[in-house]
Amino acid sequence: MDSLTNFWLLIKYLFLGLFQGFTEPIPISSSGHLVLLRNIFQLDDIHGLSFEILVNAGSLVAVLIIYREDISRLIQNGVSFLVNKQEETREDFNFILYLIVGTIPAGVIGILFEEQIENTFSFSKMVGITLIITGIALWIIRNIQGYKNDGEITFKDALIVGIAQAVALIPGISRSGATIVGAMLLGMHKETALRYSFLLYIPVSLGTLVLSIEEIVTDDQFSALFIPYLLAFMASIIATYFSLRWFMNIMAKGNLKYFSFYCFIVGILAILFLK
Repeated sequence: MDSLTNFWLLIKYLFLGLFQGFTEPIPISSSGHLVLLRNIFQLDDIHGLSFEILVNAGSLVAVLIIYREDISRLIQNGVSFLVNKQEETREDFNFILYLIVGTIPAGVIGILFEEQIENTFSFSKMVGITLIITGIALWIIRNIQGYKNDGEITFKDALIVGIAQAVALIPGISRSGATIVGAMLLGMHKETALRYSFLLYIPVSLGTLVLSIEEIVTDDQFSALFIPYLLAFMASIIATYFSLRWFMNIMAKGNLKYFSFYCFIVGILAILFLK
């Protein structure tokens, strides 16, 4: 490839990394938007699973950075409860159990049906429909305040939010949106719902990355496009970090309705104008 082609290739992957990173934390479905981008810009050469896994790994790094204090506290108190049975650490130990329970539905369904889900729903018009569904769900919870804090979550709550996360394997159904909607409908306070949602993202994303290492290193595209992939990975980290910080402020102010409007508009445009 000549230098101009290489330059535009880097720009394309930089844009996709930034775009995926920006859309991952906010409730508009990053996977659904990647489907739409491929249709709009005819990006038929970016279908490799390795690319999607790597940019999602970038988002994982950003989430780990933002929630590093919560993660450290949970690990320390979880171990402390197991070893010393200190009552003051029980709440964090239970929270870890709820994260495990919430991870199971998406893990099982992802392993068993991920390929079928992708083949069935990875079309622009279908993504348009699922984006509208996401918008309706966000509209329903737009004024809910919630009352449950971390210590008031139950195993039933964790399982239901986990099922919501599994539903979000469908492109166009936002993972953060589905889990936050599920959590807030169950009565969780906004801050608790947000924290639980993104801590729940960590084991699912990490599990996907670990299970896909062999596929990544044996992927011909990965070795041929190592530099563009690396650029997209770094861009995803940066974009996710600032996007999540922004979204945390929006959640605190209760402005989810704007994401609902966005999903309605993009969903309708996708149905009307894309294949």
